[in-house]
Amino acid sequence: MGEYFTPEYTGAPFVLFNRPHLAALGVILLIALSFIFARKLWSEDARRNFRYFLAGWLVVWELSWHIWNLVYGTWTIQTTLPLHLCSIFVWLSVVMLIKKNYPIYEIAYFLGIGGALQALLTPDAAQYGFPHFRAFQTFASHGGIVLASLYMTVVEGYRPTLKSFKRVIIWTNIYMVFVFFLNLAIGSNYLFIGHKPEFPTLIDMLAPWPWYILELEVIAFLILGVMYIPFLIKDWRAQAQTATQA
Repeated sequence: MGEYFTPEYTGAPFVLFNRPHLAALGVILLIALSFIFARKLWSEDARRNFRYFLAGWLVVWELSWHIWNLVYGTWTIQTTLPLHLCSIFVWLSVVMLIKKNYPIYEIAYFLGIGGALQALLTPDAAQYGFPHFRAFQTFASHGGIVLASLYMTVVEGYRPTLKSFKRVIIWTNIYMVFVFFLNLAIGSNYLFIGHKPEFPTLIDMLAPWPWYILELEVIAFLILGVMYIPFLIKDWRAQAQTATQA
């Protein structure tokens, strides 16, 4: 059993889009699709219980990640502080689920889903293929982030606005400047703005440092814009219907 926890894992490495990877993505997708039925069938108590369960799920897997690093002596301020977007949104999503916090939701919808989806498609599990702990932890944690915001959108009826979109863009760039100088101070690479990740990601397709940061800004703007399109269309239809009835 210990071989599935050791950092010196000698089993098969993680392979992008092989059967285990696709199976993990499929499970997350099925849970997300089930929210369509939960919206109509779940009572308020059932909704509250699921929110608390998902919050607990996120806490357990995030703490297990830190405990794993502490046990094997790999916890460092350069790599394990909760400063990457996904690490931040684990804890923000927990508060959002328990408190039904809308200000967190409007940021988590864009950055939580956008960041965690990229991590699910190109995870940093590297040499840790299934059934190693790191592979399960990666998908359980990032999948939970995505599901948390989707749940609040589909089941609880939350939605972002154009003001949400603007706030996300502004505060993300302010945070990125802060992390940039922190990286310089402690020799870290949080947000991957110091250099490209050591593991394969979509960033590998972009220009060398520092130009890929500007490209990421453009890509992020486009992705966030696409994520807002369903709500923009809904607003246009509502406005057209109101104008017709007037």
